[in-house]
Amino acid sequence: MKRGQDQAKEEKIAYSTINARAETVASKPAFRDAFKKRRCLIPADGYYEWKPEGGAKQPYRITLDPEQPFSFAGLWEHWEKEGKVVESCTIIVTNANNLTKDIHDRMPVILDPKDYDGWLDGTAGKELLKPFPSERMRRYPVSRAVGNVKNTGKELIDPVK
Repeated sequence: MKRGQDQAKEEKIAYSTINARAETVASKPAFRDAFKKRRCLIPADGYYEWKPEGGAKQPYRITLDPEQPFSFAGLWEHWEKEGKVVESCTIIVTNANNLTKDIHDRMPVILDPKDYDGWLDGTAGKELLKPFPSERMRRYPVSRAVGNVKNTGKELIDPVK
């Protein structure tokens, strides 16, 4: 598939566009074609945000309540440049809800399972790109080991006291 004029012209752009803002995803050249034609679900069971506390940053794990898998609203791209295939995806972000706004002003768009089909087939649009209800989520502090990609294990998801 040839790269369309709305897609990123340089491979490095694909790596710098990890998040797409809900407010502009349908109009920004880097995302508008994917918003129309290449939507995806990005499965997760939680995500992390870091909150400044006492001169350091405390990571928080944010999940659904009760904890269960969910999906972020995403977009994907596939193009070729000089014979090299570039595949990328982005998570759509929106304003934070009441549960997370004191940690970060943005949050990923979490889709309700009833909206998956509409998101994927394009029959639903920007109306889904809103903060997920706070009352259906929870957050808790986790080990600062979360900040290092070399770390693995249960301590990355266990609450700290």
